[in-house]
Amino acid sequence: MALRRLLAGLTAVRDGDLTLRLPDAPGVLGEISGVYNDMAERLARLNAEVTRVAREVGTEGMLGGQAEVPQAHGAWRELADSVNAMAGNLTSQVRNIAQVTTAVARGDLTRKIDVDARGEILELKSTVNTMVEQLGSFAGEVTRVAREVGTEGILGGQADVRGVSGTWRDLTDSVNVMA
Repeated sequence: MALRRLLAGLTAVRDGDLTLRLPDAPGVLGEISGVYNDMAERLARLNAEVTRVAREVGTEGMLGGQAEVPQAHGAWRELADSVNAMAGNLTSQVRNIAQVTTAVARGDLTRKIDVDARGEILELKSTVNTMVEQLGSFAGEVTRVAREVGTEGILGGQADVRGVSGTWRDLTDSVNVMA
């Protein structure tokens, strides 16, 4: 009967059910029940923490979340550490991007995204950094031409903003027509 309960418990864990606990029993079967129950409890805590961090960071946008599983060892510690590393990397990348875009929104075109990034985050980093460079170049050229024409009386000055297109090219052309 005790082996049937153990089999039921192991089957439940295999199938993702971490709620089943085995009753106390005498001798070795009691020790096995205790180890099984401890294992199921640790897995349930690990599952709850990983799920919480995934929800907080990935769904709710609450950056900085870390799984806390003090009794995790071996492969379970590696899993918790991997989740924490992923959440930490995502947090630092998103926070750095937010700092730079906030600076741009406030008119500071000197900041760049400098966090280590790969893949799609690297593409986003490159795009934002290029945008900041182009905005800085555009602002500098428009300021120079406005100063030359409006303050120094030098007519005919032309803004030279390389690598821009669309609205930025249209604005540059408009400044040059006015100058």
